[in-house]
Amino acid sequence: MNTASKLGAYALGLAAVFGGAVGVGDIAGPAAATVQADEAHGGGHESGHGTTVAKEPVVPGGLQVSQGGYTLVPETTVVEPGEETDFRFTVTGPDGKPVTRYRPLHGKELHLIVARRDLSGFQHLHPTQAGGGVWTIPLTLPDAGTYRFFTDVQPEGAEEQLTLGTDVTAPGDYRPQDLPKAEQVATVGGYEVALSGTLTPGATSKLVLTVRKDGKPVTDLEPYLEAYGHLVALRDRDLAYLHVHPDGEPGDGKTRPGPTITFYAEVPSSGAYRLYLDFQHEGKVRTAEFTALAGEADRPAEADDGHGDHEHD
Repeated sequence: MNTASKLGAYALGLAAVFGGAVGVGDIAGPAAATVQADEAHGGGHESGHGTTVAKEPVVPGGLQVSQGGYTLVPETTVVEPGEETDFRFTVTGPDGKPVTRYRPLHGKELHLIVARRDLSGFQHLHPTQAGGGVWTIPLTLPDAGTYRFFTDVQPEGAEEQLTLGTDVTAPGDYRPQDLPKAEQVATVGGYEVALSGTLTPGATSKLVLTVRKDGKPVTDLEPYLEAYGHLVALRDRDLAYLHVHPDGEPGDGKTRPGPTITFYAEVPSSGAYRLYLDFQHEGKVRTAEFTALAGEADRPAEADDGHGDHEHD
């Protein structure tokens, strides 16, 4: 994975409400919801007024190492920076045993997302099973620091897709980078990706990403993991996780292979977010990165911090 051109960003009026993205993706973020419970039973009751009952807050995706009885268990939580490592882990089930059967999610049984806690060093990886429920992937963490590892999975028997998260440390002299400023265009390997759209609190809103190469619209994007693009968002500071997929899919008779990729999503709260778009063209997957601001968030300092968009080998 190579660091490419200077990344861009885009300031979005992001939402402060946790919700569903019309079946397109999963949302990361807490929300306190209330419901009106009617206490009337039959013809008689002590009060004719409803009672407000607080629902249990939804925990943001990726902030838990365990969910629904399933737990992410890495074989090691320390990886030497700059050295390729055979990183191995399991997902254990409610019975405490490693899970061996999964439902595919966008063409893969497991998606591994990696980012350093300053939101640099993003990687989207696809480990393979080595047997006995053990997952393995050649992994290089380029610099010292603490990295968050997220696994998108749905074990057979689980009621829903899970995003489990854990920290892995690359020891050494860690110097966190400032979050890049918000701009409208990101560049990567000769491509420009423009991000437009505003997320409205409490509503499903549209984001449109437009891909150009050498100033010309790209109209022949290639399917990658059963879609023309994949978008991950991480909230600054706690790295709450959001993974959405675009409207439509290749071969559905209506979705064009570029230059635009449309997403529908909500975000959990005000604050700064880092957005990562994966797209494939001419046989290579590239990642365009953006900074986005939610609600009353302060703008990141305009620092040249080395965060970069990148290509996948």
